[in-house]
Amino acid sequence: MKARFNSFGEIEIDGVCYPHDVVIERGAVRKRKKSASKAYRESYGHTPLSAEESIPWAGNSLYIGTGMYGSLPVMPAVYKEAEKRGIELVVDKTGAICRLLEESQPKEINAILHVTC
Repeated sequence: MKARFNSFGEIEIDGVCYPHDVVIERGAVRKRKKSASKAYRESYGHTPLSAEESIPWAGNSLYIGTGMYGSLPVMPAVYKEAEKRGIELVVDKTGAICRLLEESQPKEINAILHVTC
């Protein structure tokens, strides 16, 4: 899968540009729906990634791109849920995660990619 973090607020996946956060579940790309996490925004200063979102838990690993500057907070409950399920979390800035995704087969990829801060 070819993923490129082109610029602040935009990511390109297999030639398609997305101007919003995305979720990749076994290679299928969809928009991240973060409404379940908005209740935590005041506490974190930014809408975090919470375990209440629709997270692609299938597979052995989950990649989380935390934005251009690494500012997306990942709530402790996400780490706990991953541990409970035996899933390795790979959390880094979105550009670094995009480079890692290029080494994986699309059907093996589960990721949440933040496209701004």
